[in-house]
Order: sequence, then structure tokens, then C-alpha cells
Amino acid sequence: MKNIILTILITTSAFAQNKLEAVGVFEGRQPIGVAVDTESNRVFVSFPHNEPFKYGLAELGKIEIPYPDEKWNHYTGADDDAHFYNVQDLYADDKGYLWVLDSKPSGGASVFGDDGKQEEGKFKLVKIKLSDSKVEKVYRFGGLNKVKSGLNDVRVDTQRNLAYLSDPAQKAIVVLDLATDTVRLALQNHASTTATPGYVLNIDGVDMKDEKGNPFKSDVNGIALTKDNKYFYYKPINHNNLYRIETQYLADATLSAEALGSKVETVADVGVTHGLECDAKGNIYFGDSPNHSIKYVSPNGKVHTLVKDSRIIWPDSFGIGSNGYVYFSCAQLNRLPKWNNGKDRVERPFRVYRVKMVQ
Repeated sequence: MKNIILTILITTSAFAQNKLEAVGVFEGRQPIGVAVDTESNRVFVSFPHNEPFKYGLAELGKIEIPYPDEKWNHYTGADDDAHFYNVQDLYADDKGYLWVLDSKPSGGASVFGDDGKQEEGKFKLVKIKLSDSKVEKVYRFGGLNKVKSGLNDVRVDTQRNLAYLSDPAQKAIVVLDLATDTVRLALQNHASTTATPGYVLNIDGVDMKDEKGNPFKSDVNGIALTKDNKYFYYKPINHNNLYRIETQYLADATLSAEALGSKVETVADVGVTHGLECDAKGNIYFGDSPNHSIKYVSPNGKVHTLVKDSRIIWPDSFGIGSNGYVYFSCAQLNRLPKWNNGKDRVERPFRVYRVKMVQ
């Protein structure tokens, strides 16, 4: 198949709309996950276990503090139920809980490239009560193929007691039954969970390829859940379309793969995106990396630009509180040496921003 190359040239000179507010500044640490408690607007940020390492999960405020405590953030190298190993994503639900996805896929299942290692990945989902910062339960994904899985993002359907997770390595949505701690795969290898063949990311005029010439590729990655738990949104990074499915179907284990696939709806062409998040009005917020912008899809399916700023570099994860702001991390993944012939193009420090949402 003929290669499809997304080529959008953006000037490297700084441009801004003076709308961004930095809520977290990290000199050497790469922020990934972001979550905001809708009751108190507390902001939480996760960090992968890369050097320099300080915490896997922190609460931002006047000072940065380890969350839920220092012990959980003390890296031991052990994949146990008392310490974080590699915090990937966060989600604050509507019942006062913070859900923490601790995910370190096998080398053969990572979106960062296959290193040939086929050991089991390390995965757990940690449920923390925000009112007292106590860990209530740790889930271990019973039945998950931990050699092939690459759990990436998580959302929790409190109405059905289910967690939905993107698994780009298995090209599927993982549905975790929170009552039994067991999983099943949904929409595996469906057109909506699969990257477009030959789709090469091009950001600032640079094709995102590693030292061997292999392009970055991620199947289903960013996900979002509407506040009423009715719709689940998702898309691969290397794919233009945003999709959704009603959770009543996603939660129905009796549906065949064909029947479930027939329930998928195409929402809009949104280009290169990473994380997704939904506000109380049903708007789906996302980052447009090639255009250094934050956009949103309104309930009528139209795409709007919220802010465009050269500091928006690989907006990775989003959180929305009740104070009218959307928060997001700028992970600058495309600027790392792996994707730039060994040259580090990261603009330090890393930052987490917030910007006023549409009113």
C-alpha cells in the first residue's frame, strides 16, 4: 500500500495567544497522565519511571507532593501492591475516587518499539479514595495476556462497575469487570481500533521515525467517557477519525464481535491526537500535535479550535474540573532523541498547562 504521510509544516518560531497558564513545571521529568477532581479541582500528574525520577504520582498545588503518600512513590523495582512501578494514566471518577493505571508493557508490546523481549508486562489499577487518600483496592486484570498487552489509558464507568482501557498492542478495548477483576477484549482488530497503514506522523516538518527508520505507530490510544457514562470515545494516534460507541453495547458481553462492531459511530476527522477528555456539556477535548493546538468536538460533530500556541508540544493527557478549565500535559514525545536521530530536541522544562474552556 502506498504510504500516507501527514505533512503539516509549522514554523518553529514561537507563537502564542496568551491563554495558557502553567500549573506544573518540571525541569527534567516528563509529565504524562493528568486528572482533576471535579469536586475540589485538585490536580494530579503522573510520571513514567525514567531518570531523573522523583515521584510516579504527584498532587500539584503550592508545592508538589507525592500521592497518595511517599511510600507508594518509593521505587523498589518490585511489582507489588504497595508501590508504583510505572504510572501511565489517571482518571478521577464521579464518586470521589482517583484511578491510577500502573502500566509497563513488555518490550514487544510497547508503542516505543519492539526490543524483542517477550517477558510479561507489569499492570495494576489502583483505586484511591480522594477524601482520605487511602488505597481501597488494587486490580490485577485477571485473564489479560500480559505478554501481548500494552494498557495505555483508563476510564471508569461507575454506573456499570466497569473500567475501559485502551490497549494499542492488542488493537482492542479492554473491559475490566471491577467486581471480579477479570477482563475481556472488545473491538479487537476493528477498523476503529487499528492505525491506518503507512500513516507516518510528521510534526514541524519531521517524520517521526526511530534510528532504524521505523515510524512511530499507535493503534487505539486516547479514550474518553461522557459524564453520564453513555458514550465511550476513542481513536488510534495514527488515524484521523474519532469514534464512539454507547457503553450499553460495550458492556454487553453477549454481543458478537460483528454485532458490537456495527454499533461503532464515526464522530469526526480530528487528525493526529493523543489523549481525550469530555466535559459536562459533551464536548470532547483533544490536542492537535501538528498544529500545536487544543481543539474540541462539540456534540453536533463539529471541530473547533480552543487555543493555538507553539508551547503545545505533544499534548498527552487531559483533565477537566468544575472551575471552567481543561488541564493537559505536554509530554514532547516527538522531541525525544529516539525520534530525532539521537538528538534531544525537548524544550525544557516540561509543563502541565490549563486553559479556559468554551463557555
